[in-house]
Amino acid sequence: PLLCQVLKNCYGDTEAPTQYSEKTLRTFPGHHTIHMHHPSIHHPIIHLSESGTLEGEEFVLFYKALTQRDDVLGVFQAFSQDGKKLTLLELVDFLQQEQLEGENTQEFAMELIARYEPSESGEARARHVLSLDGFLLYLCSPEGAIFNPAHGPLCQDMTQPLCHYFISSSHNTYLLEDQLLGQSSVEGYIRALKRGCRCLEVDCWDGPGGEPVVYHGHTFTSKIPFKDVLSTLGQYAFQASDYPIILSLENHCGPEQQHLMAQHLKGILGERLLTAPLDARDPTQLPSPEVGDGLGGCRWEEQLSAHGPSSRPSWCSRCRRLWPSALPPGSDLLGPLQKSQAKELSDCIVYCHSVPFRGFQPALAHRRPYETASLPEAKARKLIKEAGNEFVRHTARQLTRIYPSGLRTDSSNYDPQEMWNVGCQLVALNVQTAGVEMDLCDGLFRQNARCGYVLKPAFLRDAGTAFDPNNPRSRAGGGPCSLAIQVISGQQLPKVAGSKASAIVDPLVRVEIHGVPTDQARQETQAIDNNGFNPHWGETLRFKVHVPELALVRFVVEDYDKASRNDFVGQFTLPFASIKSGYRHVHLLSKDGTAIPPSSLFIHVQITELPYPE
Repeated sequence: PLLCQVLKNCYGDTEAPTQYSEKTLRTFPGHHTIHMHHPSIHHPIIHLSESGTLEGEEFVLFYKALTQRDDVLGVFQAFSQDGKKLTLLELVDFLQQEQLEGENTQEFAMELIARYEPSESGEARARHVLSLDGFLLYLCSPEGAIFNPAHGPLCQDMTQPLCHYFISSSHNTYLLEDQLLGQSSVEGYIRALKRGCRCLEVDCWDGPGGEPVVYHGHTFTSKIPFKDVLSTLGQYAFQASDYPIILSLENHCGPEQQHLMAQHLKGILGERLLTAPLDARDPTQLPSPEVGDGLGGCRWEEQLSAHGPSSRPSWCSRCRRLWPSALPPGSDLLGPLQKSQAKELSDCIVYCHSVPFRGFQPALAHRRPYETASLPEAKARKLIKEAGNEFVRHTARQLTRIYPSGLRTDSSNYDPQEMWNVGCQLVALNVQTAGVEMDLCDGLFRQNARCGYVLKPAFLRDAGTAFDPNNPRSRAGGGPCSLAIQVISGQQLPKVAGSKASAIVDPLVRVEIHGVPTDQARQETQAIDNNGFNPHWGETLRFKVHVPELALVRFVVEDYDKASRNDFVGQFTLPFASIKSGYRHVHLLSKDGTAIPPSSLFIHVQITELPYPE
């Protein structure tokens, strides 16, 4: 089964060859380079064919020799009495002692044998034993991965107020490149929606022929029709997630085109747009993600005066909707906005009424949960440093949006982690720009069915919380955790993009902890020379994590270069709370977040809860 998967990765839909020459073997499988001096190549089968090629069973034997996993064999033999198989009881011992699997371990072990034991006769499965090949298949499977498979499907309470969730958010969603010259395209919305974003941005300006257009105003970015954006939303909004979308509209249009905007919103989105209140009474708290059926309302990003046209919000009734709102003065807008707003447009504002941020105390005095403040990254950092606990209490009651500095014309991103540390829900990023910031975003929202909503920790949902990210001991609950990660080996690491055909990576592994300031840390292994196929490190990296509920762990593989900056090879990021203990594989992702099978790391994880010193 492993060979079939590798051949599929190498040749795709093209039929794999029946003969393999030495030249082919040097670059097998596909995106790797193997020295013919590699120990696994020195095998008698290489000389069996008079033609100088490997055929049929010769190639199968060659592949097994090449991919022999001594690291996995050692673990297998440590629990196998005869070294050839794991009995049901031996597998149960491994799952309990090393993998720390919980209840019903014997039933789980029987499921693993039924699923991964590859023996064709079925005798091993009938006897409830697992061969070495089956053991390796299990360790390479989702059940053997570092990410807890129980956190993959929808697994969180989705009935709490909207402000109790982190919400996947995009900045200037229509842009595919930079903020000054880049292309605007509906493809930006498609990509963001497929990635799970639930808060999208639309900047509307007067366009030719009376039709509003979307682009980054007062720049040389290209323009797309507003109605095309809405048609795209109608088609793709709920393919990746059924939960509500908050549509942020920056309205720079005059009265006539505002009328058209309102008509397009209602005509194109129809019943998926939230336009009517769920309850005639003023709400005392925000609705939940479960409340909202269709394109859950628009969030109007429009500069409104304090006595703007939308004085009271209204609510939606189930998920799958788009929800409306409005941005205050001092937002990330270029140029003046229209001072008047068409009534048809203001009638679409039924959710997330944006207001100027005048301080935590005025917001507390007003206590209007439907009001949303938008802050530039620099102001948010200043508030985090000066009033961390007040910030946390504010976001426990109301939505807060953070957006990139206007100086980030290259569409770079700020660190979202420091914003999540104080509970900010709408941390808007330039989704088109790959890098550590988007790795963190993808890592956080990997859980809970990738629905774009992640329930915040309890201490970020309590309006009376004492938590301050600058003082981790203010966190209610247990003490810190010790995290020990033994980086054992790597498997089939890809070559660096654009490198020479003969190039071979010198891989090192770095493990990063992203969380509250005290938890920020990184450690790395030594580099292994000229081996991207099966490098072995055997190094243990140790960390102390004070606020595990907020921590993200990022694994990075780089190609070491002593003369210049290391090159990126692959990464994987996940929440600390989603880590599985024991022997695990880390399945690596490319720079843009896509899978690069079968590239992986083999590691051992040990997590220990520590008491706080008296």
